[in-house]
Amino acid sequence: MQLERHRARRYPFHASIELTNLQSETLIREQTSDLSLFGCHVDTLKPLPPGTKVRIKISHRSESLEALGRVAFVRPNAGMGIFFTRIEPHDQSVLDKWIAELRDQHNPPCGVV
Repeated sequence: MQLERHRARRYPFHASIELTNLQSETLIREQTSDLSLFGCHVDTLKPLPPGTKVRIKISHRSESLEALGRVAFVRPNAGMGIFFTRIEPHDQSVLDKWIAELRDQHNPPCGVV
């Protein structure tokens, strides 16, 4: 069995996500379960096939980011991993902000419990 390797730390992250299959233009709405600088995991019982190219919109609190991506892997009955393939600078800054907040939540400064 091959282990999945991630290029960056993934953080628990629950947000609304819209995925549009670029070939069929089919839209699905689901929830993310984690996020990294390079992708996210989507909770779904109906994952898209690996390699499917998608347009992504993640909404969290009052912000959202849009990107292009590809389905990297599928876990039956658990979801799919999405790899970001293109993010515009404004959306990258939103992603960087979210990751910084998540990093701070999971790595509190010394002396803070």
